Amino acid sequence: MRFALLLLLGLAAWAQESQPKQEKKQPPPDPTNLKVLKVKTGAEVRQIMRTFTVGLGVQCSYCHEAGNFASDENPKKETARRMIQMAAEINKQFPDGKMHVSCYTCHRGEAEPKTAPEPKAQ
Repeated sequence: MRFALLLLLGLAAWAQESQPKQEKKQPPPDPTNLKVLKVKTGAEVRQIMRTFTVGLGVQCSYCHEAGNFASDENPKKETARRMIQMAAEINKQFPDGKMHVSCYTCHRGEAEPKTAPEPKAQ
């Protein structure tokens, strides 16, 4: 009986040791090269960037260099900065302080916003 109990305890200890150790996830580094966004943490930036991907229907690589989000190599990043500033300026004009204009207002999930409705089929 004691042998069986020791065997079970030994197997339990061995099973725990053989499981891969889960490394503690390190939080991503704080963002760098922010010229327009007024945020401090990576979590805030990721949340805002998710709204951009939905608003424009694109992925991160549309404006960012793969593996180096701080890089300004992609000219679309500067265009995005100007658009963010434009939306902020428009929203400042509303006395209630709420956001009335966003990327989605014009883009509607497309990288290039439509400037006119689609022609009607006849």
